[in-house]
Parts: sequence; structure tokens; C-alpha cells
Amino acid sequence: MAGVTRAEGRPTSTRRITFYVALAVFAQESTWNFYDNRVPELLRDHVASAAVIGLLMGMDNLLGVFIQPYMGNRSDNTRTSWGRRIPYLAVLMPVGAGLFLLIPHATSLGWLILVIFLYALVMNSFRPVSESLMPDFIAPERRSRANAAVKTASALTTIVAALVSLLLVDDHPKLAFAVPAALMLMAAGVLVWRVRDSRSPAYQAALAEDAEASKAANGEAAVKVRMWSIIRDVLVDPDRSRVLLIVAVFVFASAWFSSRSLLTPYGVQVLGLSDGEAGGLTLPSGIAYIAAAFPAAFLAERFGRLRVIAAGIAVFTLALAFASLFRDPTVTVVAMCVAAAGAAAFTINAVVVLWNLAPSSRVLGTYSGLYTVGWASGGIAGPGLVGLAVDLTGWHLLLLHIAILSAAAAVLVVHIDRRRRAAGLQEGAR
Repeated sequence: MAGVTRAEGRPTSTRRITFYVALAVFAQESTWNFYDNRVPELLRDHVASAAVIGLLMGMDNLLGVFIQPYMGNRSDNTRTSWGRRIPYLAVLMPVGAGLFLLIPHATSLGWLILVIFLYALVMNSFRPVSESLMPDFIAPERRSRANAAVKTASALTTIVAALVSLLLVDDHPKLAFAVPAALMLMAAGVLVWRVRDSRSPAYQAALAEDAEASKAANGEAAVKVRMWSIIRDVLVDPDRSRVLLIVAVFVFASAWFSSRSLLTPYGVQVLGLSDGEAGGLTLPSGIAYIAAAFPAAFLAERFGRLRVIAAGIAVFTLALAFASLFRDPTVTVVAMCVAAAGAAAFTINAVVVLWNLAPSSRVLGTYSGLYTVGWASGGIAGPGLVGLAVDLTGWHLLLLHIAILSAAAAVLVVHIDRRRRAAGLQEGAR
């Protein structure tokens, strides 16, 4: 395999591939953020029910639970001269950009629902593919800092969406959709031009494993690793680390999405703010998240990812518990900033731990999809569960309910860490 790598050229450097993956994520998240900003208003032109609009806006998370593991696994099993990820990105990113451009031109409710469904389907199809490029190229010990760069790029898209809304939406509502679409087309062009994941260490390792599997099967093709066999392996593994980590992702995602989606009514009902003032409670926390991303990565590489994840969840929990005792707008904003910094420790490192627990380079895309199952499921279920608790106890206990939920995630992560240390295992299996 060394000869193959030399023939194709020098492998892409860590910084370069981090930039390219960050560019891809920045482009696709720019469309998602603008989608979240504008599509509810487009739906409101046709639908009066907030519940119906909410269901339609949640469709992308539901699709992601089913589509992303499948597409991650499909890309894992793809073998081309361009590698296993780039062929999908070369096709699906331009298609996604085209569908995004069509959204404001849908003049009836039926056409609008069809276009946003197809857009969500295509975007969910290539999300695990683009995210898996990073572990394909970057060694396990360096993945946290690379993922910090990717998450920072993703967080910056909220600023892009806000600027596009501010500068274009009022006067040119249809043209505004062209800006995020153009960013995605540009990113697709750069990836296809500059990246060949056939040169990645993980792809080369997968080819070597294919050859060994074929030899063991007496020369028969033995390339495909079925998704259900991967899921079965995760579920029956006596170590339980992977399945417990996915459960922890679900629980923390439930807390995180609840803290974002329910804070505006909390600000109105408990803090006495106007709708606009309450909607701005989370804005400073976005800056805090970006500021904490790289420190969370470096600390994880220094002290261990599971320990830093547990500490980050503890910070998130304590910040919200403190804010629940002192119901003041300033305290709430500061607490949300501290909580966001703690959440960065989780979001930067949890998927890296799961990648590093993968038994083979052949299944990294599938593991990206499994992470999404936990994260998106939490995003669907969490606000509803916490909302039910609020219905039973009142809005004044919202932050305490979220803190209790995140504390459960911390307990799970600490349990995983202790089990692995007691067994003499490292965080990653590779």
C-alpha cells in the first residue's frame, strides 16, 4: 500500500484537510441556518398552525436519524479512484444547492413541502459523508483539535445567516437564498478539485482490510460491511462503551436542544422580557461556544477526552442550576455563556471518542451516522420531554429540568470512563 500512496502523491496535510472539511461544513450549515431562519416564515404564508409549522421544520431531524447512518455506511463501502467520499459530495452538494434555490420559488404549500422534503433528504444524505472526511485523513490523537475547527466554522454560519437576512431578505427575498447556495457550490468545487480521499490513511487501511478479507474468503469479493452487522456489534459488545456513549449523546442532546428552543418562552414567562429581548438571550453564548472550542480540544488531548467531556457537562449542569436559583436576565445570559463553553467540551470531543472506538477504518462513515442518530433523536425528543415537565411544574423550573437531564449524561460518561480505565482500555480502540 505504501507504493500506492507514493504513486498518487503526498497525503493531504492535517491543516489542509481540516480547512477543506471546515469549508464543506461551513457551506452546508450556512444553508441550514438560513433555512431555519426563513422557511418558517414561508410556511406561515400558507399555514396558520404553529404546530404544523413545527412538525414540518422538524422533518429534517427525523430524516437524519434514518438517512445518515445508511449513507455513512454506503460511503464506507464505496471504492473508486477518487476515494469513497468525494464522489457523493461532487453530486449531492450541487443538487442540494439547486433545491435550496428553488425553495422561495415554490408558490403553493404542496410544492413548498415537496421542495423542503427533497432538500432535507439530499442534505442529510451527504452530511455524514463530508464529516467523515476528517477522521479518514487525521490520526485519532489529533481529531479533537481538527473537529474544533470544523465546529467553529459551523458556529460562524449563524453570523452569515443573520447578515444575509439583514442585508437582502427585505428587498430581495428570493435572491437571498442564492448566497448560501453559492457558498455550497464553491465548497463542492474546491473539494472536488483539491481532495482525493483515495489518498487518505483510512482509505488505504480499508483497502488493506479488503484484501485480507478477500484472502480469507478464498479470493471472493468481501468488501461490504453491512450496517446491521455494525449495529449488532455495537449492541452486543460486552464492553458497552459505544452503546452507552450513543445514549449519553442522546441525553445531552436532549438537554442542549431544550436549552436553545425553550429559552425564549422562559425569558417571557419568568424573566419578564419581551419576545425580542428573550430571543436574544442565547446570542452571547454563541460567541462563548466559539471561544471555548479549541481549549476544549487541547484539554481533551492533554487530560483525556472522556474526562473533559464529563467536566464540560458538569459545567453546563451547574451553570443552569445556578441560573434557576437566580431568575435574572443578566444572570441567565452569563449562565448560558458558561453553559455553552461546557457544551463545547461535549460537542467537540464526543464524536471523536466514537470514531476512535470504531473497530476499523472501514466503518468511520457509519459511526458518523450513529452519532447523528443519538444527537438528532435527542433534538427531537428533548424539547418535548422537558416541555412536558414544564407543563407539570411551571416555567420557573425549566433550567433545573434541563440541568437534571444533563447531569444524567455526565453520569453515563463518568461510568464509561471508569469502566474503560478499570479494564485497562484507552478511549479509542485504534
